[in-house]
Amino acid sequence: MANTLVFGHKNPDTDTIASAIAASYFLNQIGNDTEAVAQGEPNAETQFALDYFKVAAPRVISSADTETVVLVDHNEAAQSVDNLADVTVEGIYDHHKFAFTNATPLYITAKPWGSVATILYYEFKQANIEIPSDVAGLMASAIISDTLLLKSPTTTTYDQPALEALAKIAGLTNYEAYGLDLLKAGTDLSSRSDKELIDGDAKSFEMGGHQFRIGQVNTVDIDDVLARQSGIEAAMVAEGYEDFLFVITDILNSNSKAIYLGDANQAIESAFNATLTNHVIDLPGVVSRKKQVVPPLENQF
Repeated sequence: MANTLVFGHKNPDTDTIASAIAASYFLNQIGNDTEAVAQGEPNAETQFALDYFKVAAPRVISSADTETVVLVDHNEAAQSVDNLADVTVEGIYDHHKFAFTNATPLYITAKPWGSVATILYYEFKQANIEIPSDVAGLMASAIISDTLLLKSPTTTTYDQPALEALAKIAGLTNYEAYGLDLLKAGTDLSSRSDKELIDGDAKSFEMGGHQFRIGQVNTVDIDDVLARQSGIEAAMVAEGYEDFLFVITDILNSNSKAIYLGDANQAIESAFNATLTNHVIDLPGVVSRKKQVVPPLENQF
């Protein structure tokens, strides 16, 4: 067994799993003994990438079975393993806001770039460590996923050069065509239950005393998802959160609508300068939870 586990947040997405695999490989190349693991099974999009590059999914954990860990793509305890307080965090690679406290010194690499895979690409480059083609393919997939093929407002000037370099290493002659296939793989929602929809990419936040759950799903037809609204709302209620916002994003047209359940309708409307109708609010131009959903909510609450 490895000495240190490397993992991302609960309900892992493509960047979470790809970055855990890439960070583990990088750390092992510089003399560490780590294993990439995950806090959940890969979603359809991530599985598409794993299958394409013939990489096995990391084993799934709910608590760490090592004394030391490295976090990727998250730093908040609510998004981490159940026993985070009982282990030593030796390092963090992240691109989110920080809500982390620690009793011991640690390595932190945090940059407001489009994906953690972008950060790791430059870590490899700085250390002059060659990236295997399969790992490069997963890292390219992570950048595509988190930046919606470089169209998301989270995209930075660092992401496109990293994506182009990783695609070349991975043998992706047309990363845009591959990227569209990757994103579409995550939008086939017909076989997913209502609970799987709301939990597939969901994170918890504390905002002004409110316990917020914010889920997001990508689709090519928002109306198809809203046709399931009654079942989705029942699943949201069953989760038991004080406030639940479920964002439905059209990846082709870069727009979203969201279903909100909670007792702060007026605050939600003020945050997004829009009106809730039958629990649904229109969010034109919104695609990024991190940049376009969480900040206005935090400002409001």
